[in-house]
Amino acid sequence: MLRRFCRTANGLRRVMNLWPPLLFSGIQIMEMSEDYRYMKARLRNWPLTRNLHGAQFGGSLFAMTDAAYSLMLNGLMSKKYYVWDKSSHIDFIKPGRGEVYIECHISSEQLAEIQERTKEGEKFFPEFEVRIFDKSGETVAIAKRVIYVRLKPSFRPPKVPATE
Repeated sequence: MLRRFCRTANGLRRVMNLWPPLLFSGIQIMEMSEDYRYMKARLRNWPLTRNLHGAQFGGSLFAMTDAAYSLMLNGLMSKKYYVWDKSSHIDFIKPGRGEVYIECHISSEQLAEIQERTKEGEKFFPEFEVRIFDKSGETVAIAKRVIYVRLKPSFRPPKVPATE
């Protein structure tokens, strides 16, 4: 039944907004384009998302970047690919006061490179940078996400035996 709601980007956005790790963390996907190439999310300014200094908790800032590119690439790459988060890193620039946001984009060039680098069944690890910003547009943190992408075995070309 869940797959029925996730057939479109808007359906996926609605389901993800009810997913407990996002819902109870104050994270909301505000927009997702129907072609999965753009997403905007926010971290609400809740008492439970703030640290003892009143700024947004660093773990909450990092969590809002967690599923962004994996979700988008899963929508773009259909059911032919494995798409998982591989690694990530975050640099905190300034305290996030109030609501904070991310906007994520996947360009045609990035998508073409992923498809080219994986067409023979190889693993590829594209990197994406996510800027977390406040209402005034000032950068709060920058996260780097590395994604694992690979064709599923049934979609890989047959292996050619090595000649001696």
